[in-house]
Amino acid sequence: MTPSSLTRREFLQSTAVAGSGAALMAVAPSALWPDAVSPAQPEVPAWATKPMRWFQLTLVENDPIYYDPHFWLDYFQRTRSEGACISGGGCVAYYPTQIPFHHRSTWLGSRDCLGDLVTGCRKLGMSVLIRTDPHATWDDTKAAHPDWIAVDAEGHPRPHWAAPNMWLTCAYGPYNFEFMTAVHKEIMTRYRPDGLFHNRWDGEGICYCVHCIENFRAAAGLDLPRTTNPQDATYRAWSAWRRQRLMSLVDLWNATIRAINPESSTIPNSGGALANVDSIDLGSRVPLLAADRQGRSGLATPWFIGKTAREYRGFLGGAKPGIGLFGVGVEDRHRWKDSVTSNAEIRIWALEAIANGMVPWCCKFSGTLHDERWLKEVEDIYLWTEKHRKYLAQRQPIARVAIVYSQQTAWNFGADAHAQVEDCALGWCQALIESRIPFEMIHDRLLDPAHISRYKALILPNIAVLSDAQCDQLRAFVAAGGSLIATHQTSLYDPSGALRKNLALADLFGVDWTGKSEAPMQNSYIRLEHEALPHSPFFAGLEDAPRVINGVSRLEVTPRAPFAETPFTLIPSYPDLPMEEVYPRVPRTDISCLYLRQPAGRVAYFPFDIDRTFWEVLSPDHLKMMRNTLLWAINEPAPVEVEGPGLLDVNLWRNPSSITVSLVNLTNAMTMKGPVRGFSPIGAQTVRLRLPELAQAREARLLVAGQTVLIDRSGATVNIGVSSILDHEVVAIDI
Repeated sequence: MTPSSLTRREFLQSTAVAGSGAALMAVAPSALWPDAVSPAQPEVPAWATKPMRWFQLTLVENDPIYYDPHFWLDYFQRTRSEGACISGGGCVAYYPTQIPFHHRSTWLGSRDCLGDLVTGCRKLGMSVLIRTDPHATWDDTKAAHPDWIAVDAEGHPRPHWAAPNMWLTCAYGPYNFEFMTAVHKEIMTRYRPDGLFHNRWDGEGICYCVHCIENFRAAAGLDLPRTTNPQDATYRAWSAWRRQRLMSLVDLWNATIRAINPESSTIPNSGGALANVDSIDLGSRVPLLAADRQGRSGLATPWFIGKTAREYRGFLGGAKPGIGLFGVGVEDRHRWKDSVTSNAEIRIWALEAIANGMVPWCCKFSGTLHDERWLKEVEDIYLWTEKHRKYLAQRQPIARVAIVYSQQTAWNFGADAHAQVEDCALGWCQALIESRIPFEMIHDRLLDPAHISRYKALILPNIAVLSDAQCDQLRAFVAAGGSLIATHQTSLYDPSGALRKNLALADLFGVDWTGKSEAPMQNSYIRLEHEALPHSPFFAGLEDAPRVINGVSRLEVTPRAPFAETPFTLIPSYPDLPMEEVYPRVPRTDISCLYLRQPAGRVAYFPFDIDRTFWEVLSPDHLKMMRNTLLWAINEPAPVEVEGPGLLDVNLWRNPSSITVSLVNLTNAMTMKGPVRGFSPIGAQTVRLRLPELAQAREARLLVAGQTVLIDRSGATVNIGVSSILDHEVVAIDI
């Protein structure tokens, strides 16, 4: 069974009995299987779309005399790697550069390490990217060009934090715009790669060098900010200038290298929900992007890379590859870059990326091997993807739910963005994965019908910053029958960062903000109104719960009109010390904690931070509240359901010749904090599909088990049995 006392099927049956939704089979299967083709996108060159496996070899300065290039070329061939990213220049040049102050490796001699590797990769038929890193330079460069060096707020050149004989460069001035442009031109002319991959290219915050002072004053008429507070008008102006400046740099580098090789591209290392650069602007300029999330550290789950995959797909679309850049070492703030983590950890991270639609890209620091334990594991993963290329290529996701993410909201919260923005999204991701509901993520600047009409429900996790135009798009989505779930401060700020007098979506939520907020709420609870709503589907799994814990922050809102259903009401905070004073002062109110409307589609608004609090404390009661609300909002059978024990990440895919269900087993003692030591197998799973294309299907393939299984068909619904799952399984059906 799914981890709830009520399956989705039972939930929908209960809503039908209660008169709150359609009967289970009332939705035609074709309605659950929307067009999987993404909005039209420009043609992407074959060098970017063909590779199903990439390998990055990041050379270190003494590699020229210690590493074995033949070993790596042989390993690329053994792993069937189809794309390579090779270190070229920037901090260190691995070829005989002719550009002054482009530091050749001290160990290079007469060698051309870059040329040897590029030639070898081309003989293997591989796509080739050359990596540059412009974030630091050497003492001689600083002496000759002090204006190329980043400067702190006190006017001091900024030394590198890790390398004592190096200096941080200014990303926004002539070092990148002139010097690195010359480097890129030289590399492109000599080696003609498919593109250049840029690491640490976008600067280390505010630079106070003479060029930044002059350029920012010319652009904004202001002096550089002395604060990083996102509510400061000057800092906001600098942030916008920085984004524009970096896009100008991307345009310059693209123009430079495309003048030499028209199909090539610059590939900056950036993207995602919390990126400082605009992901949509960047994504429009490149044929692919690599998500540099090499592994997990601290309290993190393996599905973090799956979330990243959805974020990238949310702004890149389906035609441009999202690359999952994963490492083999321990990812930690102490930066053990030559380390090797457990093979199981490497495997679960890579499998999550692949299951969520990413092309794997293994990254190895240093061409000299200090520990070889990872080699066989990566080879096994890569060979498996090659064996099943037919099912993994040209995939499009099928999901009826999307989580909206907002870079402009993250920029508005600045240093607090992780707690106020990211944690809210993480809470919903955890809830959906535990509920085995496939979902996507959509950028909030892509809320037009071409991007969101395929979804039945959109989730807005504290999307505080929304423009009037974006709010109109959301209204249109609901008017067309779509459903929304929003939390806390959603639509409370305008794009300039200004606090509105009311929620911009107040009409959709049916409530008005009083201007008051409460945070933190200590020792507050939510009362479940069983007496008023004895058969409410919102209480599924909570039938014996009179009250549950509240969130931590809420907006005070007042309803515009009476609501037909109020399943949850507020029990205000009361003292938590001394213990003799721990009793509710107001045991019951009529203040709702969930507002439900059905203007056309369905709208649910939590005025508090249920999602952020769920991610912080992982209360099973909050999980049930969120899941029940989402199922109410979806109000239709799912295209796929998976029932059985364990924690699974479920993804549904189609390509021109197949339908696949990817199941990644996250059931592990080390799920929330790695590395995993091994895998904990889970028992039998039943995969239920409602897809019209399966009318003639008789069997399915289990790609990991290497078995063919019969399909149990009942009308438009088919059931497929999976006896057990160790690390992952892929159910594949040829169509």
